[in-house]
This record gives sequence, structure tokens and C-alpha cells, in this order.
Amino acid sequence: MAGEALDRIAAALERLAPPPPPPTDWLSAPAYVWEGERARAVPVLDALLLDALHGIDAQKVALRNNCARLASEAAAHDVLLWGARGMGKSALVRASVADVQRETNALALVQLAPGTLPSFPALISALAGENRAFLLFIDDLGFDADGRAEMLALRSLLDGGVAPRPANIRLVVTANRRAIIEREDTSTAIHERDERDDALALADRFGLTLGFHPADKDTYLAIVTELVAPLGLAFEHEEAMAFAIQRGNRSGRTALQFATEIAGRGGKRL
Repeated sequence: MAGEALDRIAAALERLAPPPPPPTDWLSAPAYVWEGERARAVPVLDALLLDALHGIDAQKVALRNNCARLASEAAAHDVLLWGARGMGKSALVRASVADVQRETNALALVQLAPGTLPSFPALISALAGENRAFLLFIDDLGFDADGRAEMLALRSLLDGGVAPRPANIRLVVTANRRAIIEREDTSTAIHERDERDDALALADRFGLTLGFHPADKDTYLAIVTELVAPLGLAFEHEEAMAFAIQRGNRSGRTALQFATEIAGRGGKRL
């Protein structure tokens, strides 16, 4: 009798429990978000055209070519995009993948949600047998005290373990730390040197590193011009510079924000 009662209880609990999520179809969507235990498909990848990204021409060519190599089953690098905020690092990742996807469905972008790095091996295991290439995207990696543990974990994962990472899986990481790959050590505090050494050790594990630097005045104004000129609109350079000063930096993002203001005044849409 006791056994029958336990069976009934177990059956009742099973009926109450939510069904397990269906397995991820890794071939259908252009992008996914890895949430630690499962992936959420993104049916439309939010990406600009590569031509809409200005002031980073060399970086566009390098990353787009690397993505194309990965999609074609050729050797491809893990990539680190580092440098000034607002210069299009994350936008370039999405745009490069989307541009390759216009030619082939052989590449998908998988963004790791914050805090999911410990489940990285499970994600690799899930993707290893798929007949598709995957670019795993870690956006805005931190290098402060809170992010140091994540940085060290990523460095260990990039080193590899007993099981090698499959050739159809590569990483792309963005970071705002502008001095991440500088080799000169001018710090005097031991902890500062340790932090710099950790950052350099991580950077060394990427086959392709792309730097993004603050836009100078001419580049910033050129970006604004390229954005508003197709709309038949003009702007005052002095106002554009004042707009950048108010926001504390000259960048592609600031140029886009100012261009949006000019377009809105003119009743146009970018």
C-alpha cells in the first residue's frame, strides 16, 4: 500500500510539474540568446547595414572577413573588440553577422546573457554537433573588481580543456577598457599590475584584436555629414561640436544622436 501511495504522489507531482522546454532548433533562427540552461531564438537579428557604420572601415573589413571564413568552414579567429564607448563595437558584431547571413544561413549569432559564463561548457556541448557555424557573443566584458572573476573564467575557457572547442564555434567579445592590449606597464601598485597582467593575458588568447578609438573632430563631423546628407539636410558644425561636448565624448553613437536630432527637426527619419 505504501508503494502504491508513493506512486500516486509521484504521478501527481509529475502532472503538476511544467513540461521540459523543447530542444532548441539551432538551424532556424539568425540569432539566439543563451540564458544559462536553454537558448531563446531571436527570429529577426537587429542589425544595421555595414555601410551605416562610419569611421571604422578597417574594423568592418576585418570582422566581416572573419565571420565569412567561419561560415565557410575555413579557419577563423576568436575576436576581441576593445576601446572607446559608443564607437560601434556591438553594432559591428551584429552588422557583420547579418551581412554574411544575406549570402548564407551557415552562420548564427549566439549572445550570452549576463551571468551565464559558468554554463559555457554546456553551450559548447549543445552546439558541437550542429551543422552550422556559431559566433558566441559576450558584450561589454567588465574589467573592474566585479568583472575580474568573469574575465579569469573566460581566459581559462579560451585556453581550452581536455575537450577541444569545435572549429564551428568561435567567440567575439567587446570591452570598453581602452588600454587592454597596451604592453607598457606604468603602474606602481601591485594590484594594478595584476589587473593589467590579467587583461593582457586575456587579450593574448584572441587571434584578432580590433581597437576602437574616440573620434577626432573631423571624423565626428564626417559621420554626421554621411548620416544627414542623404536626407538633404544640413547642420552647423558648431552645434554638432557643442552637442558632443555636452555628452562628454565624440563617437559614432553621439554622431547618430545628433543626426537624429537634425532629422527630427527636418521632419525626416534616419
